Amino acid sequence: MLNDAPNHQAFSGKNLSCYRGGRLVFSGLGFKLAPGGALVLRGANGSGKTTLMRLMAGLARAATGELYWGSTIVDDPEIHAASLRYVGHLDAIKSAQTVAENLAFWRALWCKMEDRAAVIKAMDLLGISHLADFPARHLSAGQRHRLALARLLAAPAPLWLLDEPGNALDEISLKVLWQIIAEHREQGGMVVIAGHGTTFVENGETIDLEMFSATNASHWSDEL
Repeated sequence: MLNDAPNHQAFSGKNLSCYRGGRLVFSGLGFKLAPGGALVLRGANGSGKTTLMRLMAGLARAATGELYWGSTIVDDPEIHAASLRYVGHLDAIKSAQTVAENLAFWRALWCKMEDRAAVIKAMDLLGISHLADFPARHLSAGQRHRLALARLLAAPAPLWLLDEPGNALDEISLKVLWQIIAEHREQGGMVVIAGHGTTFVENGETIDLEMFSATNASHWSDEL
């Protein structure tokens, strides 16, 4: 079951601009993600995909513009953080803890309750149940990434922000990932994926970050 915070409300942004290192990365950017929706962020390295995703996650601030749940401006970091799960390049995995302990920690942190069944199910679906008692420091890059993705299931939330989620995954794991994403959307969940040009999500929208760069005068409307 999805986290109840602003569940079944659209997540959107209007007139967003952001600087990084004193450089304007993008401006005039807008999006609207309805329940069950998907948004793919595309662009060359340095175009701002990760910057935008961190902004959506509340980890970076916009120079202009606002984020919204429904018609309500996002102004409570705690409520917003409880409504999303961000899987980025830094996995935040505790290397001294086992795989199961990592998931149990995140479950207790975000859901305020223990649920061993949810942890076991998450490990089973991501194909890491046989590693439950392994310290995370012994995992391969692909196994660590599957552990990071398993947090999406162990501690559910309406919005998933996934920065290049297919990295370090084999073909079988990729199929599992896309199936998990599809099921999340069927339940009304939303997903934002930063990917390369070949990333495709069925019935999803796409934003090309290079269209919003400081050197590009033609911007999409912020009323997508």
